[in-house]
Amino acid sequence: MHRMILCLAGASLACGGTTARSVSTAAPSTASGPSRVAVATLVDSAGSQIGVATLTDSAGASSLSVSASGLAPGLHGMHVHSQGACTPPGFESAGPHFNPDGKQHGTRNPAGPHAGDLPNLMAGPDGSADTTMAVSTGLTSGPHSVLQPGGTALVIHAGPDDAMTDPSGNSGSRIACGVFRAP
Repeated sequence: MHRMILCLAGASLACGGTTARSVSTAAPSTASGPSRVAVATLVDSAGSQIGVATLTDSAGASSLSVSASGLAPGLHGMHVHSQGACTPPGFESAGPHFNPDGKQHGTRNPAGPHAGDLPNLMAGPDGSADTTMAVSTGLTSGPHSVLQPGGTALVIHAGPDDAMTDPSGNSGSRIACGVFRAP
C-alpha cells in the first residue's frame, strides 16, 4: 500500500517553496458542475508502468492526484511538458515545459510561472508517492488545457524543482513520463 506523503503549505521549504500552490487531500467539489478529467499512465525509463496521474477541474478548483512507485526517496520536480509523447529512456520527446503564455519557469520567479509548473512530488523511503495536490485551475479546458491537439505529458524529474530557475527549476533528468488523455 502506498504511503500518503504530503507537502503542506506550512512546510514550504521541504516542498521546494511552492506555498502559492498548497497541497490538499480534499477531493474537488462537483456542486456547481461536472468535473473535467485528464489521466496519464506513468512509465519509467525502461518503459515499465510505475503509476498514474489524474488531473481534475471542478467547480473552479483543480487537483492533481499522483500514485507512483519505483522513485528515489525525496522530492522530485514535476511539470506538464508541451508534447504528448513519452519515448524512453530520456523522454526528450515530451518537449519543453507547457508554456502557452511565454513566461519564465517557477512560482517564485517574478516573470513566471509556466502553465505547466507544478509542486514538487515527495516520494517516501520506499520510493512511492500517493498524494493529491491543488494546482492551477483550467488545466483541462481552454488555452491552458493539457488536452491540447498533439497532447501534453506529465514528466517527473530526478531532483527537486527550485521554483525559480528558468527553464526547468534545476530539477535534473526526466525519470518518468505519461501522456495526458481524456478518460
